[in-house]
Amino acid sequence: MDIQRPQLTGDLARAGRALAQVSFEVVADRAGVDPERLRSFERGTLSMSDADADSIQDALEYFGVIFLPEDELGGYGVRRKFARGGVKRIENWENEGGPAAEDDI
Repeated sequence: MDIQRPQLTGDLARAGRALAQVSFEVVADRAGVDPERLRSFERGTLSMSDADADSIQDALEYFGVIFLPEDELGGYGVRRKFARGGVKRIENWENEGGPAAEDDI
């Protein structure tokens, strides 16, 4: 079964960004697009090229957003890659052990 990503729309980008709790500047920087263009895209006043939309979607996926394709019930949307509990555990793992440094082993 071939599952395709839904075409990114401004409302999906905005919803994904809200779920990931990152600013439009951070997503735009990760995607390599102008922050004001992303803001306008989310507001529906600007359309993005397919390449820019893919870059934005990739950036949001990097921040833990999954895009749900349209199904037989007609809905499409976004959700978190991990449940809140899983995210908390991952954050704890990342913060264990103090600052990263080279090992002399």
